[in-house]
Amino acid sequence: MKKLLNLSIIALLVFVLAACSKPGTQQTAPSQDPETSSNKDNSSSTQEIQPEEGAELLLWDNDDSEGEWAKYVAEKFTEEYEIPVKVAVVEHTASAAKLQTDGPAGLGADVFSSASDHVGTMNTAGLIYDNYYADEYTQRFLENAVSAVSNKDAEGELKLYGFPTSVESVALVYNKELLDRMGFEPAKTMDELIQQSKEFMAANKGSYGLMIEPGNFYINYAFLGGMGGYIFGENNTEPSDIGLNNEGSVQAANFVKKIRDEILPLKKEDITGDVVTSYFEEGKLLYNITGPWAVKGLQDAGVNFGITPIPTLPNGEEPTPFSSVKAYYVNAYSKFPQAATLLAKFATSDEMLMKRYEMTGQLPPTPELLEDESVQENETSKAFAKQIKEAVPMPNITEMQAVWAGMEMAFTSIWNNGTDPKEALDKGVQQIKQAIASQTK
Repeated sequence: MKKLLNLSIIALLVFVLAACSKPGTQQTAPSQDPETSSNKDNSSSTQEIQPEEGAELLLWDNDDSEGEWAKYVAEKFTEEYEIPVKVAVVEHTASAAKLQTDGPAGLGADVFSSASDHVGTMNTAGLIYDNYYADEYTQRFLENAVSAVSNKDAEGELKLYGFPTSVESVALVYNKELLDRMGFEPAKTMDELIQQSKEFMAANKGSYGLMIEPGNFYINYAFLGGMGGYIFGENNTEPSDIGLNNEGSVQAANFVKKIRDEILPLKKEDITGDVVTSYFEEGKLLYNITGPWAVKGLQDAGVNFGITPIPTLPNGEEPTPFSSVKAYYVNAYSKFPQAATLLAKFATSDEMLMKRYEMTGQLPPTPELLEDESVQENETSKAFAKQIKEAVPMPNITEMQAVWAGMEMAFTSIWNNGTDPKEALDKGVQQIKQAIASQTK
């Protein structure tokens, strides 16, 4: 962060940057007295920044329980800082695109929620400030949450941009009644799961042991990563190095093919998300790999279910499902960037994050809070929290957008047509490289 000499110069400079910067430039959050940047024992500390006089803030977040939490945060923040905050509903999946037009026009939120896989696009477009409290957040938050909301700046330096508000991943959901009826314990390995599936299907015609959406790379990556595949080099920051057709990825694709051949002989088009949900809710499915978003539906359907980490892979390694992070970001066009930064920091305090968990059920993204009694005493939360420790952040560089279609094509070809996995993955990677090349033209 820039080292400036006094607060008056800082306020002026920040205002000019926020008002005049154009998309494609990268923004750095306002800084304070450089004398406070480190203490005597060399552990980093950061001085509390001061909000601009007359600041009024706009906050974008989702509707429903997340929106109610945002309003709670806004109310408490106003009580603390005497700064009015208006909350508007803009879905976190749509906020980045909306900011592309609303930001330069001065209509965008000062602070907004967004998905972690949009960080690269937002950063490249110059839409967000980096996190002024990066050192504190790096120490306090989960490593995969910090990584998920970090991105390289124009000089190639990795910086933290987001203020994480929640983290989630997928795990293995099982039907307790069906397992009890078969005399099974939840599978600890994928080999055991396949064997249980065969026995269950033999005893229950028209039912299945495990269903996965074949073309869903969000699920399939748990197998690829665990078997030695990877997406991009240098911890998913180097798009010129693609590992989706290396030896580990091919082994994983062969394993997915084994699932198809031995326990799930259906076409991809017959295994949609809705179909999987229906089979599970109707008691015709032992296992499903899904995330916390499915929990309420299962509860409403009266399913007696349990959750456990995805079983160990045939190579003896643990699967590596993606973790997704929601976070707050400070708009680089904000007229009040210091007040906005304080709001983002306030929202991600331990108190506010636990309030979010209480109101939404979404897991807090810090190791300490995941061990909180209220999380550990909840069977569902505890299971997902355990899985998150093995999860890896979904890449957030812009080139990641090219991966989904290429991998869906590859796995669909393997599943539906019996294409050799190496051949299918080679073609998928070729498609990804072509898509990335077209992005840079």
